[in-house]
Amino acid sequence: MAASLVLPRGSVQSTTFKRWWDTRGDWVEAPNQRRDGESGVQCIQPRDPAQGALYCKRQVGHLYRSLLHPFGRPTVLRERDALDAFATLGVRVPRLIYCAAKQDDGQWRALLVTEELQGYISLEQWYRDDHRQRWGEALHRQMLEQVAATLARFHRARWQHGCCYPKHVFIKVDAEQTSGVEVAVLDLEKSRRRLRQVDAARHDLRQLNRHREGMPDGDWALLRRAYATASGTGAV
Repeated sequence: MAASLVLPRGSVQSTTFKRWWDTRGDWVEAPNQRRDGESGVQCIQPRDPAQGALYCKRQVGHLYRSLLHPFGRPTVLRERDALDAFATLGVRVPRLIYCAAKQDDGQWRALLVTEELQGYISLEQWYRDDHRQRWGEALHRQMLEQVAATLARFHRARWQHGCCYPKHVFIKVDAEQTSGVEVAVLDLEKSRRRLRQVDAARHDLRQLNRHREGMPDGDWALLRRAYATASGTGAV
């Protein structure tokens, strides 16, 4: 869903922004100060229990700067662009519900609302709760191969995740095992295009390696071999 940088006062879009801004939920990521602003994430529970929860990233003055945006641009707009790009590439990401930014008296407020990834768990949780034992070696190996293939898919398009931690890589196993393993990624706030595929790959793989506390060395070696095959460029 596209969103204007500035929502005019009194417009229908501005009214929608206010409605979302006034919608509250439990904090799943408490507001923290960074980038000279504030950012946090709330979980909004739907009235219909059959529907999935929504996650609302709320920001005040939380900007990034670039050659195109030297005076700053809300980071949720960069994340929205990355969500659209990754989805176009066939990489599974949370469905975007709403995204907009509004500037009042020189202060930016911004929102990004996405659907919950129902049935998924993080790669971090996979190892913490020992899903290898639950699903068996064959499916565990398939999971690692699918993670590698997912990373390679957006790296081939020169996209860098930018925050490639196990808590941001999500896995879903088909209980009937008809489709095997699905992999999704989230938290694309720092994602950007690189000039070369190898630069995006090197950054993300090194980052994932540094934060893979629960992943044994043997699993990491398997993932790297699968990545080399999927990326078509060999090891990085």
